[in-house]
Amino acid sequence: MPNVKIYVEETLFADHRTALTTALKPIRDMLCADLKVDIAACQFAVLPVMAMPDLPLVNVEMFILPRPERTREAVLAVCQNLRNMLQAASGVHVAIRVSHLDPATYIALK
Repeated sequence: MPNVKIYVEETLFADHRTALTTALKPIRDMLCADLKVDIAACQFAVLPVMAMPDLPLVNVEMFILPRPERTREAVLAVCQNLRNMLQAASGVHVAIRVSHLDPATYIALK
């Protein structure tokens, strides 16, 4: 898995919709390769939001299951790649937050 939610300020979303849409497949490919997951494990949402002008206009929340190889350094590298890809698509600074899910309580029906 990654469960990825990309929140984009609504006017920026309108201006960069095509670039953001085009970036989704390369982002998914990178996440699948770097986190070692199948495409079927992914969940993505890109949501236009009202953002405050003094905060990042693009925010990402990503939830992943912990694995031994997903060290802090490895996850930080994934986040940096994700940030670079989204900054290229949006033209603005991107904030990213990652949380680990509890595998004992996580349930997914697909």
